[in-house]
Amino acid sequence: MPYYIYRIKPFAQLEQLAEFDSFPDASRQVKMLRQQLDLPATDKVKVIFAEDPFQAEELLCQVREAGPKGDD
Repeated sequence: MPYYIYRIKPFAQLEQLAEFDSFPDASRQVKMLRQQLDLPATDKVKVIFAEDPFQAEELLCQVREAGPKGDD
């Protein structure tokens, strides 16, 4: 499964920026994009591991609950 890089804008607007076969390549690219892009504070750039772009976007739109507090 590939790694996708997405720009996430307010109101769950997603923009696919790239696709990679390996995590190290995707990680290097996303770190470079975070430095190069002049992003507003509300935008984020993330890597997601998914079968296809549709699954990647579905995963990015899911609301995640915080883990239990305590033994940090």
